[in-house]
Amino acid sequence: MSVQHQVPVARPVSDVSSAVGLAGLAGLLCWIVICRQWPEISQMLGLPGPHERLSGPFAALAAVVFSGIPMIAVSLLIDKVHLRRSTGIDWKNPRKWGEDIDISITKLAGLWATWALIAFIYCIARWYWRGQYLFAMAVLGGFALPLLLLSIPYVLWLDRVLINPRDGAWHFGAMLIGREPYDPKEVWHHLRAWAVKGFFCAFMISILPGGFQGVVELDLATLAGDPVRIGTWGAELLFVVDVQIAMVGYLVTMKPLDAQIRTANPHLAAWVAALICYPPFLLMGDGGPLNYHQNTGDWSMWLKDYPLLLWIWCALLIFLTAIYAWATVAFGLRFSNLTYRGVLTNGPYAFTRHPAYLSKNLFWWFSAMPFIATSGSLTDEIRNTALLGLISAVYYWRAKTEERHLLAEDPKYRDYSAWMQENGLITSRLVALRRAIGGRRVAYKTSSSPTS
Repeated sequence: MSVQHQVPVARPVSDVSSAVGLAGLAGLLCWIVICRQWPEISQMLGLPGPHERLSGPFAALAAVVFSGIPMIAVSLLIDKVHLRRSTGIDWKNPRKWGEDIDISITKLAGLWATWALIAFIYCIARWYWRGQYLFAMAVLGGFALPLLLLSIPYVLWLDRVLINPRDGAWHFGAMLIGREPYDPKEVWHHLRAWAVKGFFCAFMISILPGGFQGVVELDLATLAGDPVRIGTWGAELLFVVDVQIAMVGYLVTMKPLDAQIRTANPHLAAWVAALICYPPFLLMGDGGPLNYHQNTGDWSMWLKDYPLLLWIWCALLIFLTAIYAWATVAFGLRFSNLTYRGVLTNGPYAFTRHPAYLSKNLFWWFSAMPFIATSGSLTDEIRNTALLGLISAVYYWRAKTEERHLLAEDPKYRDYSAWMQENGLITSRLVALRRAIGGRRVAYKTSSSPTS
C-alpha cells in the first residue's frame, strides 16, 4: 500500500537561519581565545593577579553568555524572529496594563508551582547531589531567586501582547487554583515541556566545565606531529562547541525569540529511547548492559604502527565530530531533545534528516573498533560489536520516534521529509537501498510549485 504525499520542488526554507548558529560559534571561540590569553590580557590591562588562564567552571558558564548573546542579536536584529506569527505575539495591539492581571497571576502560580515541582525532584533524586551534578545544583540554586523575581515583570509584560495568554502555564495554574476550567491536554503539554528543560538543563550545566577546562588549558605545542593528540583535542573542542550551543538552546525557550517549545514529544517510546542515552538512566556507560568496551583498545592503539592510517583516522574522527557539532550549531537558539520548536532544513540537515545521530554513531564505530579485542577472544569481539550495534539501533529508534512527533505537528516537516527522501544526498540513497531490499515503498507526487 502506497502512502501519497506531494514532494515539493524545492527544499522547504529552514525556520532557523545559518547566521544564528555561526554568530554563536564566533562568540564562543572569541571567549575561548580570551580565556586562553587571559594572563597576557590581564597583564596588559594592569589587572591584579594571579595571571592565569580562565579555565574554571564559571568561565565555562560565562561561555554560554558569549554564545547566546550573538545568536539572540542576529535572531532579533537580522532575522526579526519576534515578528513571526508563530510567536503568538501581536506587538501592534498591546492590552492595557492590568487588563489581564488575573490571567498573569494564574500563569505565575502555574509557573512557580512547576519550578517547585522540579526543585522537589532535584532534592529527592540522589544523583543530583554527587559528582559533576553538584556544580549544576549550585548554579540552579543561585539563579532560583533572581529567576523567580524576574518572572513577574516578564509575564506581566508578555501577557499584554500575547494573542492567547492562556498557555500551558496558565492551564496548570488554573488546575491548581480551581476557579476556572482548564484543558488537561494543555497541562500535560506544559509539564512535558518543563520535564525536558528540568532534566536536560541540569545535565548540560553539569558537563560544561570538564571539556571547557581541557580546551583552555591545553598546550598547543604538545600537538605538533601527533595525530592521536590532534584527533583527541580536536574532538574535545568540537564537543565543547556542541555542549555550549545546546545549553543556550535549552535556556532560551522564549516566545519573543520564536524559540518556545511548541510541543514536547507525547510518545512514551521517544522518552525511553532518549533517556537511556543519558545519566542516570544511561545503558552505555561502565557497568551498563550496553557497555561495548570490554577488553577493547581504540584507534590509537590498533593503528600505532601505521602512521599514515593514524593521520587518516585522525582526520576522519575530527570530520565526524565536526558534522556532529555542526548539527547542533545549525539549530541556533532552538536545540533541544524531545521537542518541536520549528523545522530545520539547512546545514547538515540538507543531506540527511539525522546528521547528529549518524555522525555520532560512525564516530563510535571508527574510534572504538569493537570488532577487535585486546583479549584475542572471538566472544569479546562478537559481544562488543553486537552491543555497539544495539546502541546504533537505539539511535535509529530515537530518530523514528522524533520523526513520528514532527510529522504529526507540522506540514512543513512532512514536506521536508518527502523532499529529503527523493533528493537528500544521504537520505535518498538510504531510502533507495531500503526499497531495493524489499522495504515498504513510499510513493510521492511532485509539486508544481516550491514550498516555503
